[in-house]
Amino acid sequence: MAILAPFRGITYNFEAGLDLSKLVTPPYDVISDEEQEFYYQSDPHNIIRLILGKRKIGDIDWDNQYTRAAEFFRKWQREGILVRSENPCIYLTSLTYRPGFGEPLRTRWGIIAVIRIEDETSGVILPHEKTFSAHKDDRLKLMRSCNAQFSPIFGLYEDPGNNILDACLVGADPEPRISFDFRDGTKHRMWILNNDSLFRELAAFMSEKRIFIADGHHRYETSRNFRNIMRERHGRRPAGRSYEYVMMYLSSMNDKGLTILPSHRLIKTVPGFDLESFLKTLTTWFNIREYPFSDAGIPRDCMNLRTEIRGLGQQDTVIAFCINPVRKFYIFSLKPDAREKISGDIHPSLKKLDVIVLSRLVLREALGFSKEDLDDTENFHYQSDMETAVTDVISGTYRMAFLLNPTKIEHVMEIAGNSLVMPRKSTYFYPKVLTGLVINEIDPYETIQVP
Repeated sequence: MAILAPFRGITYNFEAGLDLSKLVTPPYDVISDEEQEFYYQSDPHNIIRLILGKRKIGDIDWDNQYTRAAEFFRKWQREGILVRSENPCIYLTSLTYRPGFGEPLRTRWGIIAVIRIEDETSGVILPHEKTFSAHKDDRLKLMRSCNAQFSPIFGLYEDPGNNILDACLVGADPEPRISFDFRDGTKHRMWILNNDSLFRELAAFMSEKRIFIADGHHRYETSRNFRNIMRERHGRRPAGRSYEYVMMYLSSMNDKGLTILPSHRLIKTVPGFDLESFLKTLTTWFNIREYPFSDAGIPRDCMNLRTEIRGLGQQDTVIAFCINPVRKFYIFSLKPDAREKISGDIHPSLKKLDVIVLSRLVLREALGFSKEDLDDTENFHYQSDMETAVTDVISGTYRMAFLLNPTKIEHVMEIAGNSLVMPRKSTYFYPKVLTGLVINEIDPYETIQVP
């Protein structure tokens, strides 16, 4: 099944007294223009210059954000800012964070290793969300310029017995190699593992597993496209060339620190919208009740609403709705048997998803959006924080918001296991895996040694 191996990772030089908290970033696709500028200003060696370089007027084929990233990458290695491990390693990480909603701190554990890239039909590495070409084209240009993978794919595997983490903890030093607090309040630690017997144990365990992609679908498909390009240029022999592998951050689905946040939908405009007609149409599929704003304020109202729809959502699909300028929420509870009225040839596993119910019955049937309309990122926005979503509606930034419960991990597994994909932004695994902890350099003349 999954083929795991250690690799010679590139890291920031831990001996140079660098402040890691000012050098790393979230994945490129969640960084706003304002955040990009912040990371640019935080440190001249921040990895933002590699993963999301600034465009300039007059960019040309031989001088653009991708070629500049490659030059920074080479320069930082020459200067000793970035250093490559002499021996293949696996990297153990812990991420401590507050999940919100008044819940206590959680710690999610993971390992960073390389995994052999699989063809789509192998059934070994399973996606669960659809991807878009523009993102893949952008990442492929970066990989081809730099011959490197800067951000790990976030993968999940089943391990009820906690075997992988227990083995890694036994093999790790008492103190982490790095430890720092990131600007979002998360605490990060990383140990560097260099033990051949441990590598054999981990590889044997993963050889019986499938991997579910939690985050980084575009980057995984890009790695496969890059592999195919390199195969044409350099061949498939000897086996195990570095471009046959991709760097992954792997965490257990059974890890107590695993959190999935909801992905609320916000909409700027709905042509010809009439609230009364909309609600009347929805009564075909939903029971509707009002949930008025209180005098306690939006944070308290959102906390109470979240608790309400979470409890109701244990039984069936529940969606909350707010619209500017109405000062109340509406709660839509799916009627018995209404799920079967979802039109089209949709697999039963997909019909279980709240996002499918929202997409098919509410957005397409009741509001009249087409499938193509739903991919319009100018009109549709995704937000994991309910309070932010509601505030954006009240302020008029968006006209309306549909507020959801998080997708259940068992639904993610079922859908991926059936070789199906969810609508975009169906899940938000929180927190994101930081970029800059480890870099995977892809030298076409090097081979990966499987333990």
